[in-house]
Amino acid sequence: MSNIIEIKNLTYSYPGSSEPILNNISVNIEKGDFLAVIGNNGCGKSTLCKTMNGLIPHFIAGDYSGEVLIDGENTIDLTVGNLARKVGYVYQDFENQIVRPTVLDDASYACLNYAMDDYEQRGMTALKQCGLEDKKDEFVWQLSGGQTHLLALAGVTSIQPDVIILDEPIAQLDPRHADKIYEVLKELNEKYDKTIIVIEHHTEYIADYCKNVLFIDKGTAKWKLPVKEALAKVDELEGCNIFPPQVTSAARMLQKKNIISDKENLPVTIADGINSFSKLKYNKEKNKDVKEYKPESTGTSVSFKDVSVSYSTVKGGRNKIYNGLNLDIREGEKIALIGSNGAGKTTLMKMMIGLIKAEGGSITIGQENINDMNMDKISRAISLVYQNPEEMFIKDSIESDIAYAMKVRNIEGYEEKTRELLERFNLTELKDRDGRLLSGGQMRRASLAIGIALKPEILLLDEPTANLDIATRKEIIRTLSDIKDATKTVIIATHDMQLVCEWADRIIVLKGGEVIKDGNKDDIFGDENVLIETGIRPPEIFSMAKALDESSLCYTIKEFVESFEVIEDGKNNEKIVG
Repeated sequence: MSNIIEIKNLTYSYPGSSEPILNNISVNIEKGDFLAVIGNNGCGKSTLCKTMNGLIPHFIAGDYSGEVLIDGENTIDLTVGNLARKVGYVYQDFENQIVRPTVLDDASYACLNYAMDDYEQRGMTALKQCGLEDKKDEFVWQLSGGQTHLLALAGVTSIQPDVIILDEPIAQLDPRHADKIYEVLKELNEKYDKTIIVIEHHTEYIADYCKNVLFIDKGTAKWKLPVKEALAKVDELEGCNIFPPQVTSAARMLQKKNIISDKENLPVTIADGINSFSKLKYNKEKNKDVKEYKPESTGTSVSFKDVSVSYSTVKGGRNKIYNGLNLDIREGEKIALIGSNGAGKTTLMKMMIGLIKAEGGSITIGQENINDMNMDKISRAISLVYQNPEEMFIKDSIESDIAYAMKVRNIEGYEEKTRELLERFNLTELKDRDGRLLSGGQMRRASLAIGIALKPEILLLDEPTANLDIATRKEIIRTLSDIKDATKTVIIATHDMQLVCEWADRIIVLKGGEVIKDGNKDDIFGDENVLIETGIRPPEIFSMAKALDESSLCYTIKEFVESFEVIEDGKNNEKIVG
């Protein structure tokens, strides 16, 4: 097939930067490809893609050399408006692409800007392609997060570009919405012959949907390979802190232990794994049981008693979120709130810090009713780190942002405390940088430092690992484990089930404003009805183990490798299979 994009010797540096973010990249992308661009945060993935739609160098200045050709035309010679009709882009902060009040109005707006007579018909076609035709008359703020992302995609699709780029398309979505996004992209690729490019950290989705993988490392294109060949390069990827599907990593570990043959192709999906691991049997004795969690303290940090809350709708009614919620949070707990988009996780957190008032029932912090506490007192007891960390930054440097809450409260020695937090979160060298211009991982660390500056008894984190590569996610998990001296109780709202399984003591499952399950990870992930009802998807390695033995409960690659072995004639033999 012919190349739709040709990049030749591309080098680019941002204004004021002494080092190029892209360094002599040359790569071709074929028409009809479904390409995943992978690499660590800050390696240049988004920058590279912004050269394809002309934002660099037309709108974002800097030192630029080399060529980017779209269907044979140099982006330098085209306007951004012309390029948008060739290369559509759904950004990581896709909410900023929603500019009109109703769904069809927004989907057709780009076509209206191009003075297309059939702009509304094109918008409707795009909504059908993205599965939103039944939402055409709704207001955009009535949509869920996944639907809003699909609307941003529809707005791009309406002008029918040949190439569609999506930056982290499923970073903040539950599995059902994530699946929907990728099924739409698959149809656009296969049925409508669109070239799809995704910047993606979730390698399980890459394995299931993509055709090729482009690996960017420190601003250079290391290779572009077919997906199975790319994801099988486990040692190279893990050496760069990029993690292949858990099934693939587990198989590589079993190869190193001589349990399966190193001549066998590594599996990249669960379906592949069923064949590769067919001779392995589960040994329950080698898999430690999850103990019932008992908190160190029996004291209650937060208590919800018969709490009800609802929102006004644009049509004059009320949308009930919680109706008679009863829940106790105990001191010292590490809690994960899980559930689909719209289950009420963020609302629960906002009630705890007083941003949303309960209509009925009571919320107590310690022994005090939250209605009797002013915002200053609440903020000293509970701190919320927002889903979008850039919302935490109000000053022109992260040093000022971290110091702000302590400074305005005249806390003695706040300058020294700020320096300690900068050092603790590995931010000292970045202290003069504007937080909104940091990388994703740096933003997360800075927002955590802001969150614990007042040493709150309770720390709330909304999607703390969204938009992060696996290495940075692991760094955040380590950081959470290291802040016990700064805060007693930590509550996380997340779709990241690896984070849940590695970190949480207690898991609370929400659906439609109700707690439908509350327990440890065996209680939650061992209940098939809960998984089906809520759309929760356990870590891939858990599902792989279940596919081999329904009685298994393996939450990590290490547990899987230690628990599955070759058993022949009733004997346990470690031998090469294959």
